[in-house]
Amino acid sequence: MIVETDTPAESEAANQQRVDDIVARGPGGAFALAGVATAVVVAIWFAFYFLVFVARGGA
Repeated sequence: MIVETDTPAESEAANQQRVDDIVARGPGGAFALAGVATAVVVAIWFAFYFLVFVARGGA
């Protein structure tokens, strides 16, 4: 048997407050992930440039 102490309206209000708190913090994790992914791509590009083109004298 499931016993609920909150009424559905109170539970919905609490859930909405939690969602509002999360949204208010902003997309920090998404920006961090995008920054790390960009840094990895740039690092791979520099490694390819220096290890392939410069090493062959194409610069």
